[in-house]
Amino acid sequence: MTETIHELLTRYDNTQYATGVGVRRHKLLQGIVVASDGIHGDAEMVAQIKSHPELARFFTPNSRAELPIAGVVLGRFISRRIDRLVIDDKTKTVYILDYKTDIDKDKMREHYCYKMREYKELLRQVYTDYNIETYILWLHDWTLQEIK
Repeated sequence: MTETIHELLTRYDNTQYATGVGVRRHKLLQGIVVASDGIHGDAEMVAQIKSHPELARFFTPNSRAELPIAGVVLGRFISRRIDRLVIDDKTKTVYILDYKTDIDKDKMREHYCYKMREYKELLRQVYTDYNIETYILWLHDWTLQEIK
């Protein structure tokens, strides 16, 4: 089926809008810190994290935002950027959090799960005796999904 110019431009506009929203939210989430004296950062994001206390562990002062990572997985060199990474030496666990703005969680889920498995494999090469847990934070409804 051939798209009309209007349909093509509408799809392009929707993609540009979604990308812009995602970039802005990522930037705001970089500044969130859950410290002993409270949660600091953008008021809207702080409110969301306060209403979803299970997210606090990803935004501690020792967490890292937009962390670049690179290496070889299955014989292929890959370079990625992890949205949020927390290393808990007490429990020997590495937590990876990836933000997604998609409203339709199923549309790209398999692609996102594959990407999370790549993150996990790259970090396994460094943190050989740590458990590595991966999560997606769906920003349209603030649900946290563990990826096995």
